[in-house]
Amino acid sequence: MDKKKKKNIVVFVVTVHDRYVEDIRRYAQEYGREYRIMWLWDSKLKKPDAEKNYDIFVECDFSKSWKIAEALLPYQSELLAITCRTEQNIARFAQVIPHVPYLRTPTTESLRWATDKYEMRKRLKLFDAKNTPKFTWVKHNTKQERARVIEKVQFPMIVKPASLAGSLFVTICYHEDELEKAFRVLFSKLKKAYTTNSRKEVPKVIAEEYMEGDLYSIDSYVNARGDVYHCPLVRQKTARDIGHDDFYNYLQITPTALKSSTIERAQKVAETAIHALGLRSVTAHVELMKVDDEWKVVEVGPRCGGARDVLHKLSCDINHTMNDIAIRIPRKPLVPKKCKGYAAYMKYFADKEGLIVETKGIKKIESLESFHNININKKVGDRAIFARNGGRSIFNLFLYNADRSKLLADIRRIEQTVEVKVQYGRNGGSKFTKKKVAKKSVKKTVKKVTKPAAQKK
Repeated sequence: MDKKKKKNIVVFVVTVHDRYVEDIRRYAQEYGREYRIMWLWDSKLKKPDAEKNYDIFVECDFSKSWKIAEALLPYQSELLAITCRTEQNIARFAQVIPHVPYLRTPTTESLRWATDKYEMRKRLKLFDAKNTPKFTWVKHNTKQERARVIEKVQFPMIVKPASLAGSLFVTICYHEDELEKAFRVLFSKLKKAYTTNSRKEVPKVIAEEYMEGDLYSIDSYVNARGDVYHCPLVRQKTARDIGHDDFYNYLQITPTALKSSTIERAQKVAETAIHALGLRSVTAHVELMKVDDEWKVVEVGPRCGGARDVLHKLSCDINHTMNDIAIRIPRKPLVPKKCKGYAAYMKYFADKEGLIVETKGIKKIESLESFHNININKKVGDRAIFARNGGRSIFNLFLYNADRSKLLADIRRIEQTVEVKVQYGRNGGSKFTKKKVAKKSVKKTVKKVTKPAAQKK
């Protein structure tokens, strides 16, 4: 066969990070294979300035079906697999699927069930009601609608968008005054949030029963026949676990210290949820709540979990990106039975909302034994906003250590050392303006720092 006609093109829909490309290149070199990476971009979106290490760039208008078909037509005989790594672009992935009929993909219907939390809850309840909390779709913010929601779900309850990731606008309500405020915020800001996050779904609000327990998640590879291969469980500490009135994932650690029998029960519940949504030829991200000795399904995503490629690589030497591709080729994913160490991912938010006037201790993180990588998202002069109000973290941090106790010790050091001071009040900055605050900063913020390979433990 002519080399140009080999089926070796791997397609990433809209999002492709350099580290995904590096993972595929490393696998190809190790196993003597050849892959080309296509970045399929929606022309309606603003293209990122940063250059990506891809081989083929294809841009088209996703809102016109024939434009997608036209763009992919020259490559049809060379396509090997197609994936989408971000929640916000799953709807676009579903638009592409009809135009790659000979690739192994999830069905468009299963993607809709998995990205609309209301439709997801209906499917999960159908398959196993005991693992699903009470829920309802909230259509508007009126006294009659609130009364119906309260009767159906009861307090305390969680109110959240049906199709936004990252714990954006997720709020817990204990009484009707809080419920009215949560609905008011959601219905006034939701449309803009969907636009900001490039979501193609129709904005929708759901309310569901609040579950108290320990939060975990698991990424699972699902082949075309529904066979499931699991990655190690990840323990997730939320903002509420550290006393913040928010729901973002503050800290994620893998592998866990749970007994093997407990992990097996979690895997079984995850598989039931995956099959309830009819997912196939995909990596599924399942969030689970351990309530006493039972596992409940929080939600299922038809894509890899955030930062899992780094966490699983550090802790267990799993090539998560290539496994996500392998399951679609199809090829059995490679998951080692034992891990070499422990990895953690931290999202740090300020204690209060407002204008950031000072940061302390962030540079000291780089000297910790467990330090791997940090991305700083906010600096002095920026606004600190909680996730429940649509905000993003101050910094994101990866840690690794072969010794779990040393990793936990370094996490504790960070919690004791880092401080973000915020001025709040009118305009989020009291008497401070952004210009004045910026002059107070004497240190230049490092955007991204990674420990050199030779220094990593």
